[in-house]
Order: sequence, then structure tokens, then C-alpha cells
Amino acid sequence: MTHIYKIAGKIIKITSLHEDIHEYCRDYSSEGKPDFAIETSQADIEFEREKSARENIAEGHEIINYSDGYLEELAIYRKISERMPAYDTFLFHGSVLAVDGLGYMFTAPSGTGKSTHAKLWCDFLGNRAIMVNDDKPLVKITGTKAIVYGTPFNGKHRRGNNISVPLRAICLLERSEANHIHKIMPSEAYTKLLQQTYRPLDPIALAKTLSLLDELMKRVNFYKLCCNTDIEAAKISYNAMKG
Repeated sequence: MTHIYKIAGKIIKITSLHEDIHEYCRDYSSEGKPDFAIETSQADIEFEREKSARENIAEGHEIINYSDGYLEELAIYRKISERMPAYDTFLFHGSVLAVDGLGYMFTAPSGTGKSTHAKLWCDFLGNRAIMVNDDKPLVKITGTKAIVYGTPFNGKHRRGNNISVPLRAICLLERSEANHIHKIMPSEAYTKLLQQTYRPLDPIALAKTLSLLDELMKRVNFYKLCCNTDIEAAKISYNAMKG
């Protein structure tokens, strides 16, 4: 099964063993000459199965018997993410919204509450806040800006849109009983940002990704937010991050 999609400004031909990925990507359907092509094999699916099992064991979780279709989705995005650094673009793990045409991203380890806090922004700002991607956006470094893109791979709740906006700020999120936020230097954020950046297996793509991350540090503002799940957390973080 082969279809063409446009993701983060690049036209990609995807050939899969299962139909799942094409339903997943339907909002990104496109035409035209592909910039590159992705094709999967059963070996790619087994790689994702083994990797997921290792991670579940390491985290003390039960091994989940994922379907081949779901594992193929992971394999395809991995292949896309391996190719994107050649186009000055890389995959980042975070939840990002657009407000008044600018992007605001929250990042933290899984389970910390990124999606919960992003939803608080939507509750607080109403129609002004548009979800770009709730899990795995792509970030492109261009000129003096970082542009963040929605992708089909937007988390288990499928919260996101096929849009792109300049990225204004990235916020490192931590749980806390009280809400407080402060601006931090890029150097203070680097280690945690690196942890949330997809690091390609290909050494050339990895080197390019690290270079792009360095460029990202020069283009956006960084904050650290300690927060609970009250709407006041969204008010405090938005008022600080909007500048």
C-alpha cells in the first residue's frame, strides 16, 4: 500500500505492509514528486516490538502485545525522523500549542503532565489556543526562527492540527503543589532538551540533529514551570511566556 503525504513541508511517499498508517496520516495526504520515500518490512516491525518490550521491562511495566499495524506506525515515523535532519528538521517530544500565531511548547518525561497543562491553556484561552501537536512535533531551523509543525503522530488522544507556527518559547515542566515559573538560560535547559530530542541511529543524521539543537537554543526563550493542575497554572505560565 502506497500513498503520498506532506509532513513538515516535505512530500513523502510511504509504502507499508498494513493500512493503519494511511488512516493515521489521512489529514496529511498530498500529491507531487516526493522529496523522499519510506518503505517498511516485517523486520522493521519486529525491531519496534523488541524495543517496546525492552523499554517496558526497564520501566517495570507489563509487556504489551502491540499490533503489527501500530508497530509499523512507529517504524515509519522513526524512518521519517532519520531523514528529516537533512532538511534542517528534527523530532522533539513535547506538547505544543499556537496562540495568536506563535508556538509554545511544554516538555518533560512521559507522565509528568504536558498534555494536561496544554489542555489547561485551551480551557483558559479558548479559541485563541490551537493544538499543534500533543506528543511528537517536528521542529525546523530556518533563518533566525524555529518553526514547529504538526504531524500525524500526535499522541494517544490524537490532539493536533496540520499547521506550522514560529516557536516562541519552550517550557520545562515539573509537578508541584504550588505554581511558579521563571525564565532560564539555554544552558540550563540543554540536558533535558537533549533527552527529549530524537537522536537518529545514523551518525551523520545524529551529528546534524545535535547541530540543529544548538541552533534552536539561540532562537527561543526557555522557562521552568513547577505547577499543579489548577487553571491558575495556565494563567501564570501564559502570562510569563508571552513576553
